[in-house]
Amino acid sequence: MSTPATPDHSEIRNVSDTAHWVAFYRAMETDRSDAIFRDPYARRLAGPRGEAIVKAMPRGRAMAWPMIVRTAVMDQMILRAVNRDGVHTVVNLAAGLDARPWRLDLPMKLTWLDVDLPDIQQYKREMLQDEKPQCHLEWVPADLANAAARREVLSRVDTSPGPALVVTEGLLIYLEPEQVMAIATDLAATSNLKWWILDIASPGLLKMAGKMWGRSVGQRAPFKFGPEENTRFFEPAGWKEVEYRAMFEESLRLKRTMRLARFWQLVGRVMTIFNPGKREEYKRFSGIVMMGRR
Repeated sequence: MSTPATPDHSEIRNVSDTAHWVAFYRAMETDRSDAIFRDPYARRLAGPRGEAIVKAMPRGRAMAWPMIVRTAVMDQMILRAVNRDGVHTVVNLAAGLDARPWRLDLPMKLTWLDVDLPDIQQYKREMLQDEKPQCHLEWVPADLANAAARREVLSRVDTSPGPALVVTEGLLIYLEPEQVMAIATDLAATSNLKWWILDIASPGLLKMAGKMWGRSVGQRAPFKFGPEENTRFFEPAGWKEVEYRAMFEESLRLKRTMRLARFWQLVGRVMTIFNPGKREEYKRFSGIVMMGRR
């Protein structure tokens, strides 16, 4: 009689597993004495799977910086939208193991919709069952790939206090362009939604990530969305770019960047002297974006 195989906790089985991966990066940042944000729940949420995934990935720890920068910049954008721009509802689509309702300084009057698949929501609820969120939190289990379920979620947004902000952190890159356009169109049809925070990749980033992580991530959770036209992709759906933060530039500002970053910055500047058109290409390699209704 054969012994059942031991599960490989280092293997990414599906897109939901990437939430454990990213949570472990938040835990790594939180452990630093000079942390640019703190997530006291990250290590608990990441669990053994998150740490095992990072250990097994090529350059797993070295490539934490883009996820850490993305988290920090989105924190800033969300707090600004709530405190300055009067956002009353935040809709976190494919929220994964994000703990912002618990860790950010948010007003209790804010409504936060945590939307994701039932299994990952159940796991997060169990991990945080003894913790109190800083705002009014609503759990919304839904499969966003199902158009009817997605529209039902968005119908709730129009009955929530407005104006509303939607966040899709680490979601779009795993979708086909047609799926992204469908989501963008549904979001634009939701009258209460005024702003959209997202992260966006380029074709060059998809190619680089495929070479680096193709075997670790690509088989079960392949990177798919990196439009050549960058944020202009969303214009036909009714969205326009309000603010673009280049990932590399933000990494330098926040002092969470890649090895030899200043050297590569110098190389980039020299190359753009001879080919000025490359400047925008480099800036748009990867970014965090605030979109607004057209």
